[in-house]
Amino acid sequence: MALIIGIIGKPSSGKTTFLNAACLTHAKVSEIPFTTIEPNKGIAYVKSRCVCKELNVNDNPKNSICIDGNRFIPINLIDVAGLVPDAHRGKGLGNKFLNDLIKADVLLHIVDITGSLDKSGKLVSMGENDPYEDILFLENEINLWFKEILEREDWTKFTKAISTEKRKVVEALYDRLSGVKINKQQIILSLKKSNLEGQNPSKWKDTDLLEFVKTLRRISKPILVLANKIDKEISDDNLRKLKTKYLDTIIPCSALAEHFLRKYHEDKLINYIPGSDEFEIINENKLSSQEIDMLKKIKTKILNIYGGTGIQKALDYASFTIANQICVYPVSDINTYSDNKENVLPDAFLVKKGTFLRDFIREKIHSELADNFMFGIDAKTKKRLGENYELKDRDIIKIVTSKSK
Repeated sequence: MALIIGIIGKPSSGKTTFLNAACLTHAKVSEIPFTTIEPNKGIAYVKSRCVCKELNVNDNPKNSICIDGNRFIPINLIDVAGLVPDAHRGKGLGNKFLNDLIKADVLLHIVDITGSLDKSGKLVSMGENDPYEDILFLENEINLWFKEILEREDWTKFTKAISTEKRKVVEALYDRLSGVKINKQQIILSLKKSNLEGQNPSKWKDTDLLEFVKTLRRISKPILVLANKIDKEISDDNLRKLKTKYLDTIIPCSALAEHFLRKYHEDKLINYIPGSDEFEIINENKLSSQEIDMLKKIKTKILNIYGGTGIQKALDYASFTIANQICVYPVSDINTYSDNKENVLPDAFLVKKGTFLRDFIREKIHSELADNFMFGIDAKTKKRLGENYELKDRDIIKIVTSKSK
């Protein structure tokens, strides 16, 4: 299954603009809260240095794109309805919003760094709202949503059943959380970090349960904060203040600027590679004076200062740093690095760091190939690889099976 990144935030904070920019979709954007009701979905791309340059070959990708030695690999984005305080109790579109996030691997919190939206996403004077409060309330809402999932259908009865049936705590919690894209290792780690390892949940206090769900949420649904609308007059000061309170990574960005750059590139008005700090105007005569002025402002106020619009940086950081993804290239011919149709470096797959070769084959290629697996070959070194070989970033692998010709 491809990586899924959820886009979250208050209504009108720029979530849908982010999706439209990252995927060149056309979801409805408005300053009216709750414009997004049904989740908007799109395909975005993360950027990895392609092995074509290292190998000095001309590739022709099939499942991805290569631009100037950069391999863009598809991931899934989902933009859900804006979140307001008490959403976990159903306020706004709360429960529906949260349930749409169940399958996400990482969450991108789009924060209006100008502070011009109140708690419900309505426009107020610039600087009136504290972006730090937005971070606190949203993380709290998602933590409480996790807590409600665990407590549903009589928590007391559930914990007693663990004792009477002598069920293992991890197995019981895993069953309880089925469908939320949480694995047993994440539960084990959360119990350990919450100092609840070896304790029966029937003995947990409410504070213990809350600490467990907070920890589990941080591990299974990590949040990356994006300071959106960074080009506004007040934004840089607000970002500096926010960084004194919130010590995790914050990525400054302008979703609207990225949307314009990608759209103008698609219309062949400029040359622009996502994530770049520059662009080239192809034909100035096809642009109005207002458009040229806007592009100059994007260059001077955003690209020159922040090294890009922040959109590609956020997608890459969420995928490679937070979700620990690496890039692997399967091939059929280890000398030409091609598939059976002579496509050079045709596919690039994202897998979690620590994935073993046989698991990669089963999850990303075909279960029958995994069942008939004999060995792999590292196309760079020509060495044989066993089923428990731990894949490394930018590996090029040939798979040999008992049914291989």
